[in-house]
Amino acid sequence: MLQLQYIKDHTDEIIERLKIKNVQDVEARIASIIDLDAQRRALQQKTDTLKAEQNNIAKQIGMLMKQGKRDEAEQVKQRTAELKAEEKELSDKAAAIESDLNAQLISLPNAPHISVPRGKSEADNVVVAEFGVKPDLSADALPHWDLCAKYDLVDFELGNKITGAGFPVYKGKGARLQRALINFFLNEAANAGFVEIQPPLMVNEASGLGTGQLPDKEGQMYAIPLDGFYMIPTAEVPITNIYRNCIISADQFPIKHAGYSECFRREAGSYGKDVRGLNRLHEFSKVEIVVIEHPDRSYDQLEEMKKHVGGLLDKLGLPYHILKLCGGDISFTSAMTFDFEVWSAAQKKWLEVSSVSNFETFQANRMKLRFKDTDGKMKLAHTLNGSALALPRIVAALLENNQTPEGIVMPECLRPYLGFDIIK
Repeated sequence: MLQLQYIKDHTDEIIERLKIKNVQDVEARIASIIDLDAQRRALQQKTDTLKAEQNNIAKQIGMLMKQGKRDEAEQVKQRTAELKAEEKELSDKAAAIESDLNAQLISLPNAPHISVPRGKSEADNVVVAEFGVKPDLSADALPHWDLCAKYDLVDFELGNKITGAGFPVYKGKGARLQRALINFFLNEAANAGFVEIQPPLMVNEASGLGTGQLPDKEGQMYAIPLDGFYMIPTAEVPITNIYRNCIISADQFPIKHAGYSECFRREAGSYGKDVRGLNRLHEFSKVEIVVIEHPDRSYDQLEEMKKHVGGLLDKLGLPYHILKLCGGDISFTSAMTFDFEVWSAAQKKWLEVSSVSNFETFQANRMKLRFKDTDGKMKLAHTLNGSALALPRIVAALLENNQTPEGIVMPECLRPYLGFDIIK
C-alpha cells in the first residue's frame, strides 16, 4: 500500500509513476484519496473541539457541585449530553470516511520506479541481457511431455485422475530430479547467505493482504473458506509475513531468507495459453528468496538477487535472457521486476522461470514492517523477492535441451544430488 503522506507530498510524481502502470482515472483516484483524508482530518478537529468543551464542562460541573449549586450543575449536564450526541455523529461519519479511504488506498497498485518502461503488455518488455548458446537439436527432437512419457518421468494423466489437470505425478528419475533441483537451489542460497525457512503452505487473510495477493489476486488463489485460509501461491507470502507488525534494528539489514514450498495457483483465465506438459500447472515446486533491506540499498540488493538467479542458470547450462518488465506487465505490488526466461529448444520458445522484484515500501506499509534508522526516525523497510528457481519449466528446458540419442544428459552440478549422470 502506498503511503498516504507520500501521496500528499509528491502527488504529481505518484500520478506520473502510476500512469506507467496504465492505471485508469489515476488523477481522479488520487484526488479522491486526498479529499477523503482532508474530510477525515476536519472531522477529527471538530471531534477534538467537542472533547475539549466536554472536559471544560466536566470541570465546571465539579466546581458547581462543590459550591452546592446542583440545579445549575444539572442544566450544564444537559449540554454534555448534546455534545456526546454530536461526537457520536461525527465519529460515525469519520469511521465511514476512514473505511472508504482505506479501501481506496488498498486498491491502488504500487507506483513503479520511474525507469520502468512504458508499455501495454508483455510484448513491450525490454530484453536487457542474454546468456548462453541455444542448443541445435536434431529434427526428431521431442518436447518435454513426450520425453516424460518415453522415460516415465512425469505422468500427467495419473495426476488428472487423482486430482485434476495441472497436478502432475513425478515418478522415478523424474521425482529424483525434482528433489535434486530443490536441494541444489537451497544449498546455493545458503552459500549466498540466505537463511532457510520451511514455511506453512496455508496462510490467513492478514498474510495475503500483507504481501498484496489480496485483494488483487483473490481469484487466482485456492481458498479454504471454513478456516479462512488460502493455499500459498509462493513462499514469498508466509516468509515475508514473518516480519508483519515488527520493528527491526537497522543493523539487521539485509535480512535474507530462502524457502522451498509447493505453490498453488488456479491460473484462472489462462486456459489454452501454454498449458501443455509442465508449462503451466496448478501445483508446482519452487525455491523462493526473500530480502528485507534498508531503502537506501534495496536496488543494489535487487542487482545481487539477479546475479544469484543468473548464477543458478549458468551452472545448469541453460541459455536465458533477462527482461525488464514494462508498466503493463509488472505486478500490482511491484515497483520494478526482472523476469528470467530459459530457452526451450524443442518447443522453440522462451519460458519464464523467475521474477525478481523490488516492492519498495508497498508491502512493508501493509504489514507495518518498520525499523529505527540511524537518525532515530521510524521508517518503513523495503521488501524484495525472487524465484530461485521455479522447477517445472526448468525441468522442461533441461529435458529438451539435453536430449541425445543415448538419453538425457544431466548437468554436472546436479549429479551429486541425483546419483546418476544420464536418464535413459
